[in-house]
Amino acid sequence: VQLQASGGGSVQAGGFLRLSCAASGRTFGSYDMGWFRQAPGKEREFVAAISASGGTTYYRDSVKGRFTISRDNANDMVYLDMNSLKPEGTAVYYCAASRRGLSRLESGYDYWGQGTLVTVSS
Repeated sequence: VQLQASGGGSVQAGGFLRLSCAASGRTFGSYDMGWFRQAPGKEREFVAAISASGGTTYYRDSVKGRFTISRDNANDMVYLDMNSLKPEGTAVYYCAASRRGLSRLESGYDYWGQGTLVTVSS
């Protein structure tokens, strides 16, 4: 599967952005999907994940209640709605796909998109 992330941009603290991840391939509905981010000078970290059916979601603690991951299997899309953005949310955000089970770990994902930059100013 090939992944294309989009929707990044510059926003003020407290603002909203929706990230999208378009997937190619006929079996998108069989992949668990995740969003990760990498801030400047830091390691890439888990943000959110959603099961293939959409019935299970995981979030890192710092984004719970502010970010929502969702998917549209009919259109091969995954979304990350980010509310109440904070400056520490500035990072390149990546979507990723896995057929090995829902995971919070980078190593659990087999396919990665190219990333989209989110900049949150204070």
